[in-house]
Order: sequence, then C-alpha cells, then structure tokens
Amino acid sequence: MPHVVCLRSVHEEALAMLRNAPGVTLEVLDPVNEQTIAAAVPKADAVIVRATPINRDFLKHAPNLRIVARHGVGYDAVDVPALTERGIPLTVTPDANAVSVAEHAMMLMLNIARGTAQYDAKVRALTWITPPVPTTFDLAGRTVLVMGFGRIGGRVARLCAAFGMNVLVRDPYVAQNTIKGAGFTPVKDLQAGLTAADIVTIHLPSNAETRGLVNGEFIAAMKPGAVLINTARGTLVEEKPLAAALANGHLAAAGLDVFWDEPARAENPLLKLPNVVLTPHSAAATEQSFRRMGLSCAESILACFENRLDEDVVINKEVLRGNA
Repeated sequence: MPHVVCLRSVHEEALAMLRNAPGVTLEVLDPVNEQTIAAAVPKADAVIVRATPINRDFLKHAPNLRIVARHGVGYDAVDVPALTERGIPLTVTPDANAVSVAEHAMMLMLNIARGTAQYDAKVRALTWITPPVPTTFDLAGRTVLVMGFGRIGGRVARLCAAFGMNVLVRDPYVAQNTIKGAGFTPVKDLQAGLTAADIVTIHLPSNAETRGLVNGEFIAAMKPGAVLINTARGTLVEEKPLAAALANGHLAAAGLDVFWDEPARAENPLLKLPNVVLTPHSAAATEQSFRRMGLSCAESILACFENRLDEDVVINKEVLRGNA
C-alpha cells in the first residue's frame, strides 16, 4: 500500500485527491524536523516537499522512496544527483505558479514606479500633499530587460509589453528567432542590455552557472538609476554589492521576493534601505497557485504509482529510462 508523506501541508483538494486514491495512505508532517522526519520518512513511497532540504542525509531515512514531488519549480535545495543514483524521479509544478510569480514581479515594478509604500505611509500620517516634482514614473515607455524566457519570464515579457514597455529578453538557451517571433528584442550582449535597461527583472533558475550572477560587475554595468527585480532565487544576487549600489544611488530601487539566506536575517543590509520593496518569498503564494501546485504534486505521485509519469514534469528524466 503506497504511503505518501507531505512535508508541511498543501492545498486541501490535493490532500483529498491522495486520501481518496485507492490503496494510498497519507501523512502530513507538521512540524517538520529531524525527529518527525526520522519517524515518518522510512515508511514513505513518495514525499511532497516545499522547503525542506532533500539531501543524502534525508535519503538515508527513505529506503522505499519512489518519487519526490517538489511543491514549486525551484529545486536548488534538492540533491538531484543523489536522487538519480537511487532511480528516484524529482518532479516540479512547471505551469502552476507562472501566473502568480509573473504578476508579483509586475506588482514590485508598479510599487517602485508609483511609490506606493511611501504614499501609503504619508496618507496614514495625514501628509496629503504630494511633492512638487514626484519621483514616481510611468512604466510605459521604459525599457525592461527580462533575464530568462521560460514560463515565468515569458509571461512577464508579455505583461510588460501590455504596459507599453520596450521589452528586451536575454536567454542564451532560447533561439533568437523565438524571442523575435514573440514580439520582443533578443539581447546577445549582456552588458549592452544592462546599459539600455531602466528595469532588470530576473527569472532564472539557481544553479552552478547562474549562482551569484548579479554581482558587483553585473550591477556596475546597469544603467545609472535603474531598478532590479528578483522573484526567482536569492542565490542569483550577491546582496552586499546590491546594497552598496542602492545606498550610493547607482541603482534607484530594488524589488525583492527572495534572499540569499531565508528567512532574511537582521544583519542583511537590504532590510535597512528605504528604496527596497521586500516580500517574504511569497510570489507564488496565491490561493489559486497554492491549489495548482498541490494538485500537480498529487497528480505526479499517483501517476508514478501507476507507471504513467509525465516526463515533462520530471527534472532527472534519465531515471525514467532507467526504470522502464
């Protein structure tokens, strides 16, 4: 009888799907710690993981594990080679959160462009009069550089275009003609793109190639007065040079949903800057996205049990061939 362990709860419809599946049992861990993992995971044929690291120490507790279903799209906390060695597929929810994260990126842009947080504070303080020369600006007519043209980056590009922005796209893994065909301008030369962009928005995975990509050199190449948006992964951005550029005025502002260390720590210099809009890795945290991610995880697990797993949601596809 297959047993599913959920490392923190997911949407109730997803839990109901698993509970109602013939012959499947379900256990939801809360809290998730060394003790609860050691007690529950040895029985698991499948796990749904949100933020818990899946590494070799975790896998020592899981002799029967057949699938790891990631509740989301990022998997930098998962030791994929260790799963592959065991023949265990890692699935993600590739379409479930794209709308929500793309809208969140636009929300950060709009908050910065229109000074929402500052105006909110002024109204609450009964300071009604706006400054003679507002520092706010229109998105229309601005140039945005979208870094990454996957499901989320593609949606952000389309939303920016709808706002009347000039959209540049940088993604060396997508054909130039594909970007052109979508109505956007492909960027081969990263430095030229950074020099031209009023806003740079990051939509990349975190891996050996991209970790720390937004470093001092990257930031120095950005247009003076530009804005940085990151709703992807905190480890893409080196926070000290970013904080320095925001403090000295080279960059006008940043909108960040993710941090190098999460939860964010008190000593993080970005938390003290007035020209940064911060959210707690919540870009995908809408009711609709939460539902879609949970159902996608449940569907992948049940498909795995029935030997019909869709390779489009599997990261380490080679295990499917090995398990065939």
